[in-house]
Amino acid sequence: MINQITREKIEVLTKRYRELALAQPQAVKELWGAILPEMVYNSNAIENSTLTLDDTEDILMRDKIRTDHAVREIYEAKNLAKAMEYLDRVATKKLSTKMILDTHRILLTDIRDDIAGRWRSGKEWIRVGTHMGANPEFVAELMQGLVDKYNADNGEILDKIAYFHAEFENIHPFGDGNGRMGRLITNWQLAKVGLPPIIVANKSKYDEYYPALEAYVRTDKCDELVELFAKLLIEALHRWIAMLTAKKIIPLAEWARQNDEDVQATTNKAARGTIPGFRVRDHWMIDAGYKIDKSN
Repeated sequence: MINQITREKIEVLTKRYRELALAQPQAVKELWGAILPEMVYNSNAIENSTLTLDDTEDILMRDKIRTDHAVREIYEAKNLAKAMEYLDRVATKKLSTKMILDTHRILLTDIRDDIAGRWRSGKEWIRVGTHMGANPEFVAELMQGLVDKYNADNGEILDKIAYFHAEFENIHPFGDGNGRMGRLITNWQLAKVGLPPIIVANKSKYDEYYPALEAYVRTDKCDELVELFAKLLIEALHRWIAMLTAKKIIPLAEWARQNDEDVQATTNKAARGTIPGFRVRDHWMIDAGYKIDKSN
C-alpha cells in the first residue's frame, strides 16, 4: 500500500500523461519504439544476458548482429521485442491464461520450442537459488486462479499489479522465461489502464527488485514491490510527459549546475521522484525548462 502523498502524485501525473497521450497518439507510438531497446536490454540483463544496450539497439533497430554473442541471446532480444509488440496489439483485451501462454510461445520460439507456450507439468520442477517454484502438478490451476483473482479485483491498480507479479514469480509457471514474462505482463497491465511502461533497471536488481520479491515470499505481503513499482511509475510518467512537452531535455547534472543546485542532492531528489528527473540509458535527464518552486 502506497502512502497518500505518493498516490496523489501518481494521480496528478497520470491525468496529465493521459491528456497528452490522447492528443498525440503518433508521438506515443514513436516513443514506444524509442524506448523498446532499453526495456528489452534491462529485462534480459536481469536474466544474465551478456548483450549490452548498444548490442540490443544494433539487433532491434539496425538488424545488425555481432558474432561474439551466443545465438540464444540474439533470439532472446528479438523475441522479447516481438512479445512486447504482441501485447501492445492486445492491450484492450482481458487478461487470460491463453494470452499469457501465447506471449510465452513468442518469447521462447527457436530458443526452447519444447516448452514454449505451455505451463510446467509432470516432473518439471524448477528452482531459482533457494526458491522452489510451485509443484508442477498444480501450476495450471494456480495460474488460472491468479488470472481470475486479478480480473475480479477492483482495488488499487498498483496493488493488483504488484500482487500478480509477486505471485507469478513465486509460482514460476514456466520452464524458462519467468522473469521476462512477469515484467512483460506488468507493462501490459499498466498499458491496459492507460499508463506508460516501467523499466526495472538491471543495475538495481540486487538493491530493490530481488529484495522486494524475496520479501513477498517471507511475509506474503507485497508492500515493498508496490513501493518499487510506484517509484518506477512516477519516473516513467516524468519521462513520457517530458518527452511529449519539453522544448529540450538535458542531463540532470547540467541542469543542477545551471540552477546552482548540488548535483548529488539533485540526483537524490530525482531518484525519490521529488523533481521530474528520469533515466535514459542509465543517465539522469530532465526537462531543461523545469523550475523549482522556491516560494514555499
